[in-house]
Amino acid sequence: MKLAFIGLGNMGAAMATNLLRAGHAVTVFNRSPDKTEPLVRDGATAAADPAAAASGAEVAISMLADDTATAAVTFGARGLLAGLALGAAHVAMATISVALSERLAAAHAAAGQGFAAAPVFGRPDRAAAGKLFIVAGGAAPLLDRLAPVFAAIGQRTFAISATPAAANLVKLSGNFLTAATIEALGEAFALIRKAGIDPHAYLDLLTGTQFTAPMYRTYGTQMADERYEPAGFPVPLGLKDIRLALAAAETAGVPMPLASLLRDQLMTVLARGGGKRDWAALGDLAAANAGLQPDG
Repeated sequence: MKLAFIGLGNMGAAMATNLLRAGHAVTVFNRSPDKTEPLVRDGATAAADPAAAASGAEVAISMLADDTATAAVTFGARGLLAGLALGAAHVAMATISVALSERLAAAHAAAGQGFAAAPVFGRPDRAAAGKLFIVAGGAAPLLDRLAPVFAAIGQRTFAISATPAAANLVKLSGNFLTAATIEALGEAFALIRKAGIDPHAYLDLLTGTQFTAPMYRTYGTQMADERYEPAGFPVPLGLKDIRLALAAAETAGVPMPLASLLRDQLMTVLARGGGKRDWAALGDLAAANAGLQPDG
């Protein structure tokens, strides 16, 4: 399939590489052009702007940091809307707001183009291994067309709704649950460490009994090791996602008091200089609040 891929951060670069390995023809664009060079060496074609990347593509994939970046590459004078042909499709795979997803769906429909939302669960190592979980929202015929794309980058696709924005809401709910788990782990680790209990022994007990989900091992290991850099998912992105979840909740009239707490906790980590740390640093904040160590 002829694809355009926009956004070559830690996640996007790995995803684009797997698409090349699967035999797709991939044209890439990134706002920092140097990030296209490894992909070009692997066989991709670099484009000067999103419209040029999308020109002639059957599907354009965006994987960008936030709403602002996604809107810029879509609606700009040389954006995806301008470059995609009639009948081609845009697949937004980043974690974006419900409101922007609805706006993208309407704009692409007005232009005679398809649109699907397909945010992913998984950190950069899972992206590199092609083992992401994909939450897909869009018309069934379009999702069927996208099956070979999803197969190259993920281990399983969950077709959640014919409405693209529903996939974004599900992804935001999942990131809220992840942040809540990290906060709970951090408080538990602070409690046992203050009592002098070995955090690695505690982690083995947790993950060998009732807490066997991968995130307990992933984030629990970071807390036991007190290792929060390099960030697999940095604090500013986590804060962004909790804010988006709260915005969706406000629109829907759903109180989320725990999400409000998580927003404040992540803001505290950020205010104390944690902008380059993984959001597992919520555990370090819990330790600092317990008087165990300075955070930061």
